[in-house]
Amino acid sequence: MDTLLDTWPWWAKVTLVLFLLATSAFFSITETSMMAANRHRLKHLSTKGHQGAKLATNLLGRTEELLSVILIGNNVINTFVPILIAGIALHAFGNTGSVLSLTTAFVAFLIIIFCEITPKVIGAAFPDAIASKVSWIIRPLVWILTPLVWFVNLFVSALLKLMRLDTKNSAQHRLSPEELRSLVLETSHFIPSQHRDILVNLFNLENITVDDVMTPRSQMETLDLSRPIDEVLHQMETCYHHYLPTTDLDPDRVIGILSVRKAVSLIGGEDLSHEQFKALLNEPYFIPSGTQVLQQIRFFQDMQERIGLVVDEYGVVLGLITIEDIIEELIGEFTTSLPNQSYKTQWLEDGTYLAAGTASLRNLNRLLNLKLPLDGPRTLNGLLLETLQEIPDNDLTIKVGDCVMDIIHFDQQSIKTVRIHQPNKVGFISFDMKSDGG
Repeated sequence: MDTLLDTWPWWAKVTLVLFLLATSAFFSITETSMMAANRHRLKHLSTKGHQGAKLATNLLGRTEELLSVILIGNNVINTFVPILIAGIALHAFGNTGSVLSLTTAFVAFLIIIFCEITPKVIGAAFPDAIASKVSWIIRPLVWILTPLVWFVNLFVSALLKLMRLDTKNSAQHRLSPEELRSLVLETSHFIPSQHRDILVNLFNLENITVDDVMTPRSQMETLDLSRPIDEVLHQMETCYHHYLPTTDLDPDRVIGILSVRKAVSLIGGEDLSHEQFKALLNEPYFIPSGTQVLQQIRFFQDMQERIGLVVDEYGVVLGLITIEDIIEELIGEFTTSLPNQSYKTQWLEDGTYLAAGTASLRNLNRLLNLKLPLDGPRTLNGLLLETLQEIPDNDLTIKVGDCVMDIIHFDQQSIKTVRIHQPNKVGFISFDMKSDGG
């Protein structure tokens, strides 16, 4: 080595050092960009005919060979560069301990700055673009160094077996729904907010039951065929629903589901009877309480149903759910069945919102960006009664979490109307609970 270096001009020695440093930097930027590249984006580009992305995708499918080539090349060069520079320095400045120490420190500085940190920062910043380009050089190297890689991997495989590590199966792990949900939230800059909300809502369906989405029994409109025919006809003419659960004599026993459209076609006929309406009834479809919404979507599809009655373990009807209710959980409320809906998606100018006591906590959280607890009662009335432990007998103000609410209308059975204050506009309120009455 010394004899060979002595015969080289100084510019040739410097050129060789610079070439080796550049090659080491190339391997470093390749390693980082290939490992940080978005495999799904590269695969998408490869299906569009991008050859660089196709090469990168193929290389990432052979991770062991890819890493072996990169690490072998990088470590061989980083081992050879200090020897070469040390030889040049000792020939130029003499064989002394101080020269060797300064040369070692200088070489370490060069490798850390120019061959490690800088290339890897660049590779991490632009992984996809760089991976598609360096693959054109790495692919031939993988083919040329296949015998050497095979030989080195013999020792690697033996060591992994000795440590009882199975790298092949660990590379094929699947993301859980929660991990996918976090991935969607982290990519908010790349996914339109509307699409992101739908995806997040889809993941949330895993934790939602039909009880959370249904219309409670107290809010259901039913048709009682035990009433006079004139009252039945009047209800048909003023109904805003497409389907009505129907009872007869016993208000707690649903005998069928009536299609309002079909029933309206009877209006105008002579001598209408209750039996004609009963003939139009469809068999009620019952859903056990606690059924997951995601599972119920499949049940609706399999049973060719659009509406179902949620029942408890004793067969008592708890509420009603439709396929539209589930769709609204995904994309938000897009239609209304009743006029004068009280749910609005914005605060009033004074930073308050009037909500019915029967309002769903999930809907309030979604519409008003609140954080009301969902692990207990499902309605605003239930949450307030659980907090107060009694039905109020006068107007009062209560704070639940960071949300201040004024109870302004109630009766002997429940809380009817609540004024909710926007959290970021009530920071001056220092109480947890205050009575406005004596």
